[in-house]
Amino acid sequence: MNDALLRTLTPSVLTVLVRRGADFAAAEDAVQDALIEAVRLWPDQPPHDPKGWLVTVAWRKFLDATRADTARRRREERLDQQPPAGPAADADDTLQLYFLCAHPALTPSSAVALTLRAVGGLTTRQIAQAYLVPETTMAQRISRAKRTVSGVRLDRPGDVATVLRVLYLVFNEGYSGDIDLAAEAIRLTRQLATTIDHPEVAGLLALMLLHHARHTARTTPDGSLIPLAEQDRSRWDTTAIAEGISILQAALARDRLGEYQAQAAIAALHADAPTTEETDWVQIVEWYDELIRLTDNPIARLNRAIAIGEADGPHAGLTALAALDPALPRHTAATAYLHERAGDHATAARLYAEAAHHAPNLPERNHLTQQAARLNSHPHH
Repeated sequence: MNDALLRTLTPSVLTVLVRRGADFAAAEDAVQDALIEAVRLWPDQPPHDPKGWLVTVAWRKFLDATRADTARRRREERLDQQPPAGPAADADDTLQLYFLCAHPALTPSSAVALTLRAVGGLTTRQIAQAYLVPETTMAQRISRAKRTVSGVRLDRPGDVATVLRVLYLVFNEGYSGDIDLAAEAIRLTRQLATTIDHPEVAGLLALMLLHHARHTARTTPDGSLIPLAEQDRSRWDTTAIAEGISILQAALARDRLGEYQAQAAIAALHADAPTTEETDWVQIVEWYDELIRLTDNPIARLNRAIAIGEADGPHAGLTALAALDPALPRHTAATAYLHERAGDHATAARLYAEAAHHAPNLPERNHLTQQAARLNSHPHH
């Protein structure tokens, strides 16, 4: 059984049913039932036309469910005209499905869950495991999302920026359970890039590839964080880096700069440097200027201050940090780092310990606690 093939076919089969008149929730249920049948039958009886087989079975499942629901008798009369058997059409409506799953009426978490289910072809259990929530909770979230978008026409124009934000949210969840959400986000963004010619789609794909290329070097075997400056760069995936840079260069050449292209340019400068000391920090600061111009994002301002500390010295970085809201996430940790770079280890140790109390996750808290302990045990190091 080729799970990758089923997941690739899921969105196109779903859109066929929706375009034939099935509402989204019923169509999605029917497709899931057809996938179960495929898992059961395909190992012994592989179909000549997998997509056509799934469409036929899913449509039959949908009609069976419609007949069983007496409240939908009129809809049954309208829809009970089964199309003739034959190969499924090659039209790819996956882009419209992305837009539907990123509908503005959905919360970000619901949009992510629905995208992983409908476009990614993941099961509710897999999504629940990835987000570390009970399966019943995720099932309720997906059901509410499906009800929200039921009846929405697929021919309405969608917002590419919203779709990209949803995919970026998926990517930033990283790895949990048995699903690598970062890898899944890259797969989905590749799929989107084949459907729509947009420089920001390419920019997001490049950004994901460049960040994911470093993932094996980011943690120790026990899960402890390894800062960028201390990572073993020989463990970075140079193939992914080369692909990301190539995609980014092609996107930048179109002269339609967006936030994901700017972020990817920063990631490319980090990935291309043999060491932290050889990083082109001046150019990174310039790209943060572009990113801030595009988004006015406070986290980008924080990262720019750190980059200034590397380009112009820690005191310049601390001056830039002092102009920002101290309540920003990781502001205290960044201040501690620059104080350490400036040689003020006592202040740095105190701030590392303070930052640990506000860390958003356990690995980061442990890392900051270790930094404080290191400076307290070697105050003049």
